[in-house]
Amino acid sequence: MHSPTDPALTAALLYPGTDGRESENYSPESPLRSCLTAGKEHHILLLPIIGIIFAEMLIYAGHPQAGMALHVLTVLLLSLSVMWFPESHMSRSLQALALLPILRLLNMSMPVFSGMTLDFFIFIYLPLLLPVYAVIRHQGMRLSDVGLTPRKLYIYIPLAIIAGGIIGLGESMVINAGSLIPDLSSENLFRLSLVMILIVGFVEELIFRSLLQTRMGDSFGRPRGLLIASLLFGIMHSGYGTFYEVLYTFSAGMVLGYMFLRTGSLPLVSLTHGFVNIFLFGLIPLLPYFK
Repeated sequence: MHSPTDPALTAALLYPGTDGRESENYSPESPLRSCLTAGKEHHILLLPIIGIIFAEMLIYAGHPQAGMALHVLTVLLLSLSVMWFPESHMSRSLQALALLPILRLLNMSMPVFSGMTLDFFIFIYLPLLLPVYAVIRHQGMRLSDVGLTPRKLYIYIPLAIIAGGIIGLGESMVINAGSLIPDLSSENLFRLSLVMILIVGFVEELIFRSLLQTRMGDSFGRPRGLLIASLLFGIMHSGYGTFYEVLYTFSAGMVLGYMFLRTGSLPLVSLTHGFVNIFLFGLIPLLPYFK
């Protein structure tokens, strides 16, 4: 016999359909939380992913204003989602996805201030560090969580040079990138390497591998997380105006993502990405062997 103050009896009276034993651990759920625990969170995550892809398709099709407007709407809704959704793997995935429209908005606004030079990349990626840091700090991630570790660099540096050279050579056959430096002097090569490894490669890999791939893996499983992050990596290269570049960078994203999945090393993928760009925007256009 339950006493009048028995919490199980109180729960059974307030929430019919439960018995006294089961209701001891029963707590009412909001419709939103019920939706999340019912396995529908994947459907919700697909909405911003589709929105980002559609916005990039609009830009690719020659409608940059419409694509930019959709990116603005997407990043606003994703920012508000922090208040709407409880702290979970899904909210962390939404925060990571919000970085992609921000990247595109910065990318589309920079030509107003700078041509396609090394400064162009600096103006895009250095400001991007602020929202990236905000996401990492909000999610309580440690250096090891994002893969920032110096281990095995003596192996990863030569591996990154080889892999970066192969990927960069392949990409040079897809697009005619041109050189970002006037010659191969040591000073120009140093500037190019500094920007492409420590700024472009580091920030992009921090976004696409450390944050996006990791969070998509938490939500969809590691194989699908790798696939989704690589797909978005390819789509975000639609600005080059060729489907083959999107397809190629999707494949390159799969390689970089697999490297990160196996090693958990942000320096490895940042170095590889950086050397891809060093070959693509410096060595291949200027070395006589490749002409």
